[in-house]
Formats: sequence, structure tokens, C-alpha cells
Amino acid sequence: MNSVLIKNARIVNEGVIFEGDVLIEDDLIVEVSESISAKSSNCMIIDAEGNYLIPGAIDDQVHFREPGLTHKGDIKSESRAAVAGGITTFIEQPNTVPNAVTQEILEEKYQLAANRSYANYSFMMGATNDNLEEVLKTDPKTVAGIKIFLGSSTGNMLVDNEATLEKIFSSTDMLIAVHCEDEATIRENTAKYIAEYGDDVPVTAHHLIRSEEACYISSSKAVALAKKTGARLHIFHLSTAKEMDLFTNKIPLEQKKITAEVCIHHLWFTNDDYATKGNLIKWNPAVKTANDRKVLWEALLDDRIDVIATDHAPHTLEEKKQPYLKAPSGGPLVQHAVVAMFESHLQGKISVEKIVEKMCHNPAKIFKIEKRGFIKEGYFADLVIVNSGLPWSVKKENIFAKCGWSPFEGFTFKSRITHTFVNGKLVYNLFKVKDIRAGKRLSFDR
Repeated sequence: MNSVLIKNARIVNEGVIFEGDVLIEDDLIVEVSESISAKSSNCMIIDAEGNYLIPGAIDDQVHFREPGLTHKGDIKSESRAAVAGGITTFIEQPNTVPNAVTQEILEEKYQLAANRSYANYSFMMGATNDNLEEVLKTDPKTVAGIKIFLGSSTGNMLVDNEATLEKIFSSTDMLIAVHCEDEATIRENTAKYIAEYGDDVPVTAHHLIRSEEACYISSSKAVALAKKTGARLHIFHLSTAKEMDLFTNKIPLEQKKITAEVCIHHLWFTNDDYATKGNLIKWNPAVKTANDRKVLWEALLDDRIDVIATDHAPHTLEEKKQPYLKAPSGGPLVQHAVVAMFESHLQGKISVEKIVEKMCHNPAKIFKIEKRGFIKEGYFADLVIVNSGLPWSVKKENIFAKCGWSPFEGFTFKSRITHTFVNGKLVYNLFKVKDIRAGKRLSFDR
């Protein structure tokens, strides 16, 4: 039996921080108590005194690029980066090559992950303008949800047929996750800037091309369609102040039919950072203004926004160094998301309890993930120890993402992930990932 005893931790769970011990046997948490004694001589004991013990973070939106785009990243490399960052579970998107828009292709991705993933995994089924029959075959107990791109992004899976959209929304009880940007608005804005600059459009125009209006038009339509059909809607990577009026904090999360997510980059960067970061912070939707960031923070803290995620989407530096119009959107974030939020905590912006709520508890609730996202007896032992007083700097040599760069490169974080457990196995310890593919396929209580 694999037995691990974590002693003297500052355990963070369900809005409370308390000092105590956690006993792991095999892949489960078997006891959480003020004081636990080791029950066998071969029990690994870790003294976490002074450090936080949090549930492993659940990232509900990543792009790990396998199959078909593995020069950018793959399940092995990016899941290693995830566990190094305290993310023990990920939900990956369907815009790989080929797109995961049939049950056969979707299942092939699960088979790849079964042998390669360091973290727990699920994959979204992709919707297109003409695959409704395949979408409706999706098993709600073994697949996270349905993904619809209402704005074009890497992979060109845009769904723009309104009759098709309404049919999808009205035909499934599964969670529908959407990328919301209005394509007509983006095309019009792009043409305007090309007319002004030719092929040399500056990246500083990105948030004006993929504008507040483009986001709001699309997200407001999605919300209206969800209300009309009764669909279960989850809107990914919100980026504007205006969109926050679409969401409520008037009812408990468990009663919400429409939920919202914000990503690390929209909480951290603003359009002022394009001058120094350039295409490295080119994402879709775009990083926007300081006021947008301010209101996103307000909505996160007052529970209009339910989840913090990464939209981890690596590209090579060579791809990112192309001119703005050719450079792809997206960047690597899984390794630095949890410590970025702890940095925000140390700056007085957010409590540790709220970080855990938004990165661990709420994704588990929204997707109805079985036995993960909490520090509870009988739950899987996905656990992370965080030392909030152990500074380290992001350098090329300690970046685990295959692309080898980070928008945080050169930044010194005050907190460090010291240990990551996935299903009871210690897979990461102080900049070293053990070669243990401990990840399991997620199951859902639906």
C-alpha cells in the first residue's frame, strides 16, 4: 500500500483554513484530522509546517496540441508543466488536428492520454456546423462537455449557423462551453486596420480588432440562447467589463445554469503590456484595458465569475516572432497560474480561500467531476503544497512547457509549489517532475 502522511499543514478547504494532517492511502484521502499518527513504518511523512495544503487545481480550459500540433506541445510535456504548477486535472479542447468532432477521434485522444498524462484528464467534444448527430452521442459520464467556437481561433472550428447553434443548445443536457467573439465585427475591424497600416498592423491594435464590442455581441447572444433553450452554458475566458453585466451572483453556484470563467492573463496583463510583451501576450479574446481588468477582478470576487483557468495554448517562439497578423494567438500558462494567483493574494487582491474556491472547488462543481477538487475523506488524493515565502524566478531552464518560453519569464514569484500529488502519488517536488504518469480519466456525476 502507498501510504503518505502530510503533517502540520495549513489546510485550505471550503472557505476555511485550519492546521492539521492528511493521510493518503493508495490513491485516496483516508483521513483529515488535527493530528494523525503514521500507521505503518513505511509511511512517507512530509512536514508541511507553515505551508498551505490545497486541492490540486482543476484547469477547465487547455490546449495541449496533441494530436497534430505536437511541435508546439503534447500531452506529456504540457501535463508535466501542469503538475509542476499545481494543476492536477485538465480539460482539453477539441481544436487539435484532426479536430475532435467525431466520437472516434475523441476517443483516440483519451487513448493517447492514458499512457502519457501526468495529470488527470478529460477532453471536450467539438461542435461544428454539421456534426450534431456526433455531438449527441457524447457520454455525459465520461466526457467533460461540448465545446463551441463562436469566434475563430487556432483550428478554425467556427460555428456560425444560427439554426445549428439553437439545435445544439436545445438538444443536449450536457454542459456547453463557448468561446465568444463576433466574427463579423473582427473582420470589419481587421480590414480597417489593414487599410491604415497595410501588412504591418501593430500588436497594440489587437484589443481594438478583437474588441469589447466583438466579445459582448457574441457572449450576449450565447446567454440569450441559453435562457431561451434552458441549456447549461459555461462561457470561457471573459475579457471585458461590459460582459460582466450578463452574469449574476444572486443564486448559489449549484443553481446556476449559466456560469463564467476568467483566465490568468486577463487578470494580470493589460493593453499597456503589448509595448513590451508584443505577440507573447496575443490571446483570443485579447488582453484589454486596465478598467476591464479591474472589473474582471470585481466580478471574480463578488462571484459573478465562477472559475479561474489558463487557456494554456503554446506556440513556438518562431511562430510568435512573426508579424502581428501572422503570429498565432495563445501562450503557455499552466506552470505559473497557481503561483500567479498566490502573488495576487500577497498583493492583497484575493484570499487563499477564494483562490481555492475558483481554481479547485468550482470547476469540480460546474463539471460535476467525481471525487476531486476538495480535501475530503474518500476523495482522490490530488493535493498541492504551496510555500508562500519561497521566492523563485521564471527562467528558460525551469520552464516545463515544450515551447520553452513564458509570458512570465524574468518575473520573480514569492510563492513556490513544493509538492504535487496526483492520485496519491508524489509526481512533483521542487522543480523535479518524477516519471510517474499518474493521471486518470475523469468521470462525472451526471
